[in-house]
Amino acid sequence: MTSPNLTGGLATERKTLPRDLADFLIEFSIGINKYAMYPGGHPSLRPAAERVVNRLQTLMVERASLSLGVARRQLVIEGIATDPKNPVLGDLAGRLHRHELGAITFRRGLEPSEMQDVLVVISQEADRMEVPLGALPHDQLKRWSNIQLYPLNYERLDIVDEDEDATESNRSGRDKDSRTRAAQLWVGLASAAIAGDAGEVGSDRDIDTDPTAIATAIKRHEGKSAYDQVIVGYMLQIADELREGGYEALELRKRMSKMVSSLDEATVGRLLEMGGDRVQRRKFLLDASQGLALDAVVDLVQAAAATHEQSISHSLVRMFQKMAQHTESSSQTQRALADENARAQIAALITNWSLTDPNPDTYRKALERMAYSESIVKVSPEAQYQPEPKRIVQMAIEVGTTGEPLWEAIQELSDAREFGWVLDAVRRGKGAKLLREFWERFGSDEQIHAIASQEPLEPEVLGVIIAKVGSRAAAPLLDVLAESESSQTRRYLVSCIAEFGPRISDEVIRRLGDERWFVIRNLLAIMNEWEAFPDGFDGLAFLKHPDARVRREGMKIMLKDPTVRERTLAQAIADKDQRMVRTGLSAALGGCPDSVIPLVVTQATTAPTGDLRTLAIKVLAENKLPIARDALVNIVAPRKTLFGTKLPPKSPEMLAAIRALHAIRDDPRAQKILDLGAKSKDEDVARAARGA
Repeated sequence: MTSPNLTGGLATERKTLPRDLADFLIEFSIGINKYAMYPGGHPSLRPAAERVVNRLQTLMVERASLSLGVARRQLVIEGIATDPKNPVLGDLAGRLHRHELGAITFRRGLEPSEMQDVLVVISQEADRMEVPLGALPHDQLKRWSNIQLYPLNYERLDIVDEDEDATESNRSGRDKDSRTRAAQLWVGLASAAIAGDAGEVGSDRDIDTDPTAIATAIKRHEGKSAYDQVIVGYMLQIADELREGGYEALELRKRMSKMVSSLDEATVGRLLEMGGDRVQRRKFLLDASQGLALDAVVDLVQAAAATHEQSISHSLVRMFQKMAQHTESSSQTQRALADENARAQIAALITNWSLTDPNPDTYRKALERMAYSESIVKVSPEAQYQPEPKRIVQMAIEVGTTGEPLWEAIQELSDAREFGWVLDAVRRGKGAKLLREFWERFGSDEQIHAIASQEPLEPEVLGVIIAKVGSRAAAPLLDVLAESESSQTRRYLVSCIAEFGPRISDEVIRRLGDERWFVIRNLLAIMNEWEAFPDGFDGLAFLKHPDARVRREGMKIMLKDPTVRERTLAQAIADKDQRMVRTGLSAALGGCPDSVIPLVVTQATTAPTGDLRTLAIKVLAENKLPIARDALVNIVAPRKTLFGTKLPPKSPEMLAAIRALHAIRDDPRAQKILDLGAKSKDEDVARAARGA
């Protein structure tokens, strides 16, 4: 028995990235690394850009454009995801991802000068720029005629928190990686799908990550192979992520299922045909059969069958449809059984199918009507038995009595994540004795800890408990905060605990002796939400903590205290962590103590990034000390050359320093520089010198 194209053997038909595409990606990576290594004007740079363009031109003989999707460890090109273990391509993907780019499109007619300009900006490390490329305004990303950069817009998804991802890299690795990758893949798919719309590319509106909007965009692009390649690449990766399962994939599963269900059969078939890789198509269907909602899986299988000329029995499809109905409308036991059986049958089918439908059309249509019809026998909701623990609780509330059977039933419901139902039932009851004894038992520290430890967290339930017991809940919540591996849970707990205010300061301060950096950081984050700090609290000690994440949180607190602001600014601006320095310089704007100015001068002249130097220059511009004046003058002091006296090369910090000289025009040195700058042929320099 032979299998159709969709189900080719994994061992013998694995399609790898074509050599010409692989060579282009490697050349592109080499070019970026050279521009990162060598200074501007180096003789190796121009040839590097030309080699990338030459590779690209060979690919453009039969293409008008080439689209490249970006994931954190992989690139997606021609419908194929690159090997994440490839060090060269993995590094390239990581660099583009750090720049928050979702996709790049190269068009025919690309010139070396354009490529050179793009290599210059991409070669800069994202953490050394004021903002990554993907966060720049859209008009800056579309300034090239034949290269388009598409941003990866994280702000549109609630399942990503960039600060948590950036600062808690040593903790909860699996939780963070899963959440970040799930969100990254979905936003990448949304970016690639909607970025193809003419009239929307480069617009100022945010990318719409709604599944229906993405499906609509995909349906509009029929026949655009480069576009389909990127979309398919993302769908392959999403299906693989869904196969892993876990809590963090739940949101991704809902979005992907809704999107697939919103696509018509022709569009799904078009995507399944894309790329020519039979192994990937089968793997996608197998992964999807375990990860997507069952009705979406059935839609995929039907589209695959239609694409391959009825290579699946209609009777089998109808059976899957009926099972899908059971997973939505039956009891919990029936739902689980139907879901498990349907997925097992679909996986077996995908692994090895070959028969066409032998049924006559009239018989097939009759069976289809039966498959979609509602159940013949209906049972009224009143006649169905409710779960025994709920019945016990309802009876106890009705008669206003308590006892061990009641508490055991409530505990069973709590273990089954039904505590919210219990709360509603008890609060609607009229028995004061039952209500009092209920809170004595289930308002305890142990119960609060158990409810707060459940994943996923139920904020509504926990909120009711906190409202009832008040600040007494702080201790068990702080225990969970120190133990939880979910960043979503930690963020919610920090906000809840902060609401208690300084009245729980003794409990918080007692825990600041913990050796774990993330515990200290979260405790300081709680205190940072308070309007007043407890007497005797010394936050300066945390400015010397070995972990920068603790120092940053401690700095935020101490900058609010005017009595130690000067010391806090000095330590922040002298810190080795760039984010500390940036925050300190930003806080110094509008009023920097004279004692801190020497540290600002050091940053203005030796800081590792241009944005830090520019920020330091703006601080110096507000100060009248001689050391500040000298620094500003020295930064843009004219250099004598064979062709006369010239200002230093243009840069953001050079322009900032020229503008700053207007505040000290009474200094002859400053006036001389301004006069020289006003005569510059560079319009930016001339405008800065004229004060425009």
